[in-house]
Amino acid sequence: MTALANIATLYRDRETLPFRTRLLATFGAVAALHIAAVVLLIAGSATAGAPLALGLVLTAYVAGVKHSYDWDHIAAIDNSTRKFVAQRKDPVSVGFAFSLGHSSVVVLAGLLVVAGAAVIGQFMEDGTTGNYVLGLIGSGVSGLFLLAMGLFNGQAFLRAAQALRSARSGAAIRDEDLESKGFVARLLSRPLARVQRPRNIYVIGFLFGLGFDTATTIGLLVVTTAASLAGVSPVALMALPLAFTAAMTLCDTVNGVAMMRMYRSAIHSPQRRLGFNAVVTGISALSALFIAAVTLGGFANAAFDLGDPLTTWLGKLNLGEAGLLLVAAFIGVWALTAARNRLQREG
Repeated sequence: MTALANIATLYRDRETLPFRTRLLATFGAVAALHIAAVVLLIAGSATAGAPLALGLVLTAYVAGVKHSYDWDHIAAIDNSTRKFVAQRKDPVSVGFAFSLGHSSVVVLAGLLVVAGAAVIGQFMEDGTTGNYVLGLIGSGVSGLFLLAMGLFNGQAFLRAAQALRSARSGAAIRDEDLESKGFVARLLSRPLARVQRPRNIYVIGFLFGLGFDTATTIGLLVVTTAASLAGVSPVALMALPLAFTAAMTLCDTVNGVAMMRMYRSAIHSPQRRLGFNAVVTGISALSALFIAAVTLGGFANAAFDLGDPLTTWLGKLNLGEAGLLLVAAFIGVWALTAARNRLQREG
């Protein structure tokens, strides 16, 4: 009981803990998910079907890595991180919280499938009422959240761009030039009031996942395995969604921490990083607004049965691979800025 009480106390006071401690705790939780997946695989494959179960778990793991680089993941994590850093916070667990919420849908679906709950089928089969309703919830929430974050960070970009123009004219740069203030910030203060800490992103991630895009990937894999391979135990089957979760939380956590470090460098060294901050924040806001337009366009097309070419096209867009382009853009800007700063110091 004493150990549990100490853990509970640490959890309540976690925001006061040193940065490195919180970082280690976050990656420790990611490691625990990996260990749990391995334990389930070993325990479930003790009798038979070990090679096959291992292959399926690796397939699920790769699927988790791939999904973590979908554009909606990158945009949601990046924009949320930008918001927290602008508020002078160190959001080490934004990516972890978002991914854990997103993958909770996958784990829940896996549990229901392995338990033999036939009702889960209607949520994962295209064209069914359950799939339609959850898809609307997931797309509606993700679209509105990304729209709000895109507007919030878009204003930060405008302020940074204005400060950059003033600095080139000889004006001094103030720390508050990088903060989101004004009409848009006040307008969004109430909708974003509950997103005050990284852990709040868990709910956003969960609602994102209700569209069953990720659950279909792993859920159908579990269904197919359970139906055709009686030799693989239910315990080993549960290693599939857990492996998917472990992979996605690892990649999303790394992405979140990388975004935090980039934005912190801009916030804490405004004189040297103002241009970098403006460019990266602009990319961040633009990506969020673009995904919001695509998502809400598809939502409107499905919800109101529209037949116009624009929303029909938006509803059919698949941006699963485009997240890698967004990551490449961030890395490219960071690398160019780092090289430029080094040349300036050497010159």
